[in-house]
Amino acid sequence: MTAKKLRVGVLFGGKSAEHEISLISAKNVFEAIDKNKYEVFLIAIDKNGEWHLKKGYEYLMHADNPKLVHLYGHKETVALVPKKDRKELISYSGNQLQDSLHLDVIFPVLHGTFGEDGTVQGLLKLANIPFVGAGVLGSAIGMDKDVMKRLLRDANIPIARFITVHDNNKNKIDFDQVVDQLGLPFFIKPANLGSSVGIAKIKEKKDFIPALENAFLYDRKVLIEEFIPGREIECSVLGNDDPIASLPGELIPQHEFYSYEAKYIDENGALFTIPAVLDKELVAHVQKMALDAYRALCCEGMARVDFFLKANGDVLVNEINTIPGFTKISMYPKLWEASGLPYAELIDRLIGLAIERHEKEAKLKTTY
Repeated sequence: MTAKKLRVGVLFGGKSAEHEISLISAKNVFEAIDKNKYEVFLIAIDKNGEWHLKKGYEYLMHADNPKLVHLYGHKETVALVPKKDRKELISYSGNQLQDSLHLDVIFPVLHGTFGEDGTVQGLLKLANIPFVGAGVLGSAIGMDKDVMKRLLRDANIPIARFITVHDNNKNKIDFDQVVDQLGLPFFIKPANLGSSVGIAKIKEKKDFIPALENAFLYDRKVLIEEFIPGREIECSVLGNDDPIASLPGELIPQHEFYSYEAKYIDENGALFTIPAVLDKELVAHVQKMALDAYRALCCEGMARVDFFLKANGDVLVNEINTIPGFTKISMYPKLWEASGLPYAELIDRLIGLAIERHEKEAKLKTTY
């Protein structure tokens, strides 16, 4: 007797500066997922925030070009409707309900704002549907670099020095004051964004105000962070209550820093060493720090933890990414592959973790 396939909705796109990267990640997940085990439904969120049900490759144009990739037309518009015992997408034309689609689990491949920050996760919890990755709290913490770094600091996990600037006092921040605290060069970045969008490396005073103003285009809170010279090490983490860490990898940017262009547009924007050339003791140390950070930041399902390795051997956590990239060159799946867990099996494990967590939470009392 053939086992019934689980119905998986791959949720991607979104109202984010990282919209295009989400499209490419979704394409890779769709290609790699085991079609013998899962029935896959593609749910695209356009830049206006509307949800659409897609089929096959008709959902993307220029799928292999990060500069040109975009959603292909508008297909069936859908809404996620909470029900007691079923998880459904309801399609509609105007105000008339037409059809419904039962789903067993959602795989969000949404990067950045309105996807990785706990907003979609809250919607999925209200809709009573299992979903891959961190929950509402872990997602929100992972997205907000200010809160993230304060929690890491309180957990005695080494981080770079930083200053947080809010939009209501941005005119009070002084370049010379920043240099006194952090030295030169330093970075300016939006607190709630990823993929290096809105980031600038500041070497001279003339670049300070323009970079600050650009960062505030993306967020009401901005981080100014010291520059840490050293190697960039990344480690993937997988699991809920008992997470495991992959072998670390090393990223060697070929640009000024690992910018958006270096990550996704320039094929030669960075070199990767997987696994990283580190001694056994340092590998174990990085893996332990990755797990410590993962737990301190209330993560579940998956995350990629990024580090700086200084010349003197000190290791600092840079940040955590709760929905890491799933493109062909993304470190999260590549590190697991190097650790003995192929892409398709990684997806399978992530779906299993989502269902496991949902089943445990379903047993909790919600009334007194």
